[in-house]
Amino acid sequence: MTPTIRDQLKYWGIATAILFLLLWWLGDVILPFVIGAAVAYFLDPVADKLQRMGLSRAAATAVITISAVLIFVLIALLILPTLVQQAIEFFNIVPDVLRRLQDFLTERFPDLLDEGSAVRRSLNGVGETLQSKGPELLQTAMASAASLINVFMLFIIVPVVSFYLLYDWDNMIGKIDDMLPRDFAPTIRKLAREIDLTMAGFVRGMGTVCLILGTYYAVALMLAGLNFGLFVGAVAGILTFIPYVGALLGGILAIGLALFQFWGDWVSIGIVAAIFFAGQVIEGNIVTPKLVGDSVRLHPVWLLFAISAFAALFGFVGMLIAVPVAASIGVIMRFLIARYKESALYLGGAPDADMIEPTTMPAELRAEQDAP
Repeated sequence: MTPTIRDQLKYWGIATAILFLLLWWLGDVILPFVIGAAVAYFLDPVADKLQRMGLSRAAATAVITISAVLIFVLIALLILPTLVQQAIEFFNIVPDVLRRLQDFLTERFPDLLDEGSAVRRSLNGVGETLQSKGPELLQTAMASAASLINVFMLFIIVPVVSFYLLYDWDNMIGKIDDMLPRDFAPTIRKLAREIDLTMAGFVRGMGTVCLILGTYYAVALMLAGLNFGLFVGAVAGILTFIPYVGALLGGILAIGLALFQFWGDWVSIGIVAAIFFAGQVIEGNIVTPKLVGDSVRLHPVWLLFAISAFAALFGFVGMLIAVPVAASIGVIMRFLIARYKESALYLGGAPDADMIEPTTMPAELRAEQDAP
């Protein structure tokens, strides 16, 4: 007996509720497994490509795992300490920057920043807040991350989970496909392909774009001699997944710091501005079309809402699953809207001839009906 739509909704609703309850209850316990699954999903195309080049699945998985661990260790040892140091120094220097801005505005616009004015109080308040709360917030985040992602889990559990999931990825997908209800398997496969395309476009495509642009901004700004170049490049790169926000915020930070550091040296200030202009040209015309294309169909506002909501509900694990869930909901909603537009509820139906009032019928049609 084929289950009714109401029964299907009930079963899928119960399964979804159980999944969310497990996420909320287990919390940090499943964090290494979620990270491992995300890493395996991200690297599966690389393993497939190595297999096509002649390596076995086990050899391809071993090569990828060893390379990824080495890269992570190098980043943790060479980049993270400098990045944290620059972030702390940046928060400490902000009050001095605002004080110089205040002096500049006072000199140019004396009426605007007279003693006791709202603008002066705002600038003082922003500087004091950033100086006192910035390092504290950074240290709190680092302490939380350290308690959440301990060394044992990072260097032991996550690589092991990633290795086994990556090695057995194709077999797992095949077993899941074999368990699908036969009546709905084609539809589920189609939706799964669309979800995979959306997630792949965002996670793999936008992740690579963020990495490329963050590296470009950081290296170019450091070569230009800008203080805190690594920190500004990291901020711009991380926020690149939101259109224009990464370049806008990074450009404001970089140009503001350049004005503070190179005041009077307009060539150096122009070089910093040109770095971000060139980054936008490269991103819009080369990097994003090549790596992402038109596959990403996640609206930035919807994505930010999903990350915020799942982070509030499930913590760090929620942040990791927010993108897949947002992609899945988006694909399912587009599928339901397409079905709705094919239904009689949306299309309606052409009225029957018998339902048309004679007085509203054309004379030729009435004549045909009255003819014997």
